[in-house]
Amino acid sequence: MAAEEGDGVRGSRLWTRLLGIESGTVIEGVRWEGEPGELPGDPVQVTVVAELRIHRRRASRCGVCGRRAPGYDQGAGRRRWRALDLGTIRAELEADAPRVSCARHGVVVAQVPWARHGSWHTRPFEDTVAWLACVTSKTTICELMRISWRTTGRIIERVAAEKRAQADLLDALRRIGIDEISYRKGHKYLIVVVDHDTGRLAWAAPGRDKATVTAFFDLPGPERTAQITHVSADGASWISTAVTEKAPHAVQCTDPFHVVQWATEALDEVRREVWNHARRQPGGSTPSGRVLKTSRAAGDARDLKKARYALWKNPDNLTDPQAARLAWIEKTHPYLYRAYLLKEGLRVIFRLKGRPRKAAAALDRWLSWAARCRIPQFTDLGRKIRQHRDGIEASLRHSLSNGLIESVNTKLRAITRAAFGFHGPEPMIALGMLALGGLQPSLPGR
Repeated sequence: MAAEEGDGVRGSRLWTRLLGIESGTVIEGVRWEGEPGELPGDPVQVTVVAELRIHRRRASRCGVCGRRAPGYDQGAGRRRWRALDLGTIRAELEADAPRVSCARHGVVVAQVPWARHGSWHTRPFEDTVAWLACVTSKTTICELMRISWRTTGRIIERVAAEKRAQADLLDALRRIGIDEISYRKGHKYLIVVVDHDTGRLAWAAPGRDKATVTAFFDLPGPERTAQITHVSADGASWISTAVTEKAPHAVQCTDPFHVVQWATEALDEVRREVWNHARRQPGGSTPSGRVLKTSRAAGDARDLKKARYALWKNPDNLTDPQAARLAWIEKTHPYLYRAYLLKEGLRVIFRLKGRPRKAAAALDRWLSWAARCRIPQFTDLGRKIRQHRDGIEASLRHSLSNGLIESVNTKLRAITRAAFGFHGPEPMIALGMLALGGLQPSLPGR
């Protein structure tokens, strides 16, 4: 259907409010356009098109930095920007898009007050999409806003870049936590940095090595890096080495959760060793198929296999069957039960946060026990803990752990599941910064 001129369309102020147009813009006219539906019998798709002109005081400005610049040419002519729908009616803005010659950025499209540079959508439209991305699913966004998921990713990147330029999240960092999170199969990781004092995500980047951590410390500069007093991490050498080089004055705290996780992994190795030994005993396995020569655990081996979660869980959280299975292990497999007690003994030490002397004495006793326990897995664990003892005691002394970082990682994993349609980590990082970095935009007009 050809464009139809709207009869008696008046009230430029009303249209300015409806379309979310900022000052410095002149509405020259508003018209209605209609297109037939995709299938016969579908209703006509109506679009409101507002013809705009930039006021002289806002014209001829660089689209990147906003500085005045001489005109270069008329560019590609008139351009359209998608605005928020007016109820069920699609709305678009139409205006000239000349190019200017900026001394810093070269030849670029001139700035327009209603949209970000390089965007085909208005600011209110993009702010709404970014807000929705923080609180709802991609299917909802695509259906409600009538855009693709890839377009959503580009919008999120633009909004996050603008918000990060306006608010320096690396300023006033004192106590930080560093951790990595897997965001895709194939060993694809992100390194995340969280501010312990505000609880916000301060920085994230793809990678899992020393170079990525070093790149983070290079961003604030030497003066602001010198203000960092504490760094908590999981004990990875590639993190501690970078922290030692870039922030040698900072107290490095080894996360208690990861230390207990080391003990849990050692305990599971002992359980598998005992389980394999039980399977090799008479009656420890039975054939499971006629064609394939496979077998399944039986007798003690079967019970040991089912005892995995009973050994992992805290004693206070055991169910009655799990408690009974643990009591059975105590009577029938003292070697495995001794490994379980070592794991629980290490966990009890971290309950003494804020009491560094008692915690240090308890750690001494545990290390002595581990050294003479005659369980190779825990003997090796004792050596590893001795290497990280300074960080462990610092964590106990300052009551600092990566619990907050793990909470942020859990939320990032939820974002990762929502962002599976993104074709790279950048939109996901931008979404994480919006949702967890305090950069989430408010809804237009709110």
